[in-house]
Amino acid sequence: MTELIALDQVTKRYGDTVSLDSLSLHIKEGEFFGLLGPNGAGKTTLIRIISALTVPTSGRVLVAGEPVNRNNTKFKSQIGLVPQHNNLEPELTVVENLQLHGMLYGIPKKESAGRIKELLDFTRLTDKADTQVGKLSGGMKRKLLIARALMHKPAILLLDEPTVGLDVSSRRKVWDLIKGLHKRGITIVLTTHYLEEAEALCTKIGLLKKGRLLMSGSLDELKNMVGPVVVEQFYNDKTVLYFYKDQKEALKAASSMGEGITVRQSRLEDIFVKLTEEKSE
Repeated sequence: MTELIALDQVTKRYGDTVSLDSLSLHIKEGEFFGLLGPNGAGKTTLIRIISALTVPTSGRVLVAGEPVNRNNTKFKSQIGLVPQHNNLEPELTVVENLQLHGMLYGIPKKESAGRIKELLDFTRLTDKADTQVGKLSGGMKRKLLIARALMHKPAILLLDEPTVGLDVSSRRKVWDLIKGLHKRGITIVLTTHYLEEAEALCTKIGLLKKGRLLMSGSLDELKNMVGPVVVEQFYNDKTVLYFYKDQKEALKAASSMGEGITVRQSRLEDIFVKLTEEKSE
């Protein structure tokens, strides 16, 4: 598969604060890559650097083989960005917001109109076409942000915390929308601190902490790196996890541990806790 995003030894400093620390990451065409990490891990900074909203202190960034900088229109046409914070025009209608984006990208009016119709149908916002954005629910605004990012038909969609603040029902609807986009062949990069979101959506996952990439791979690969079977023990008012390579090894270890023991398959949450606790320096 073609490599669409390449970051090599990227560092970003804000004064004495290091937001990204010599980070290297390579994402291939068709992947759904999830960036997981606690607040302050560097997820949003990474998205902003890929989209040229922030300039790295050092390192190299390529998108579709093009160097990332604000003046390179070739790379910009490849990316659709859904920011964490709503930056839609609240006084304009749904259609007017999409028309404005089409104008900014130089899309001809006839083509823009057809694209808007298609995107409203895809996001199920057709009946809200003439509604002012300020009157939409949070979930509908998120859908519109995604529709706007897709107006110019990018190959890559960057989603920065796309479901933050949404209720469970709205979150699931946005998940279905994103799944549909990936099924259509769009390469997606998602930042989230919702572990279940990454587990449900992503084909590959990267774990970030303090600007460093601790580990990346498919969920199965991450499980195998730390141990696919977990012995969970509640001991001294604290839950302790022990990782093993298979069920047999785990059961043998559990037999000598006494009470309060559970043997189960490891989850993404277990892996994340283990790695972030071990590599806290």
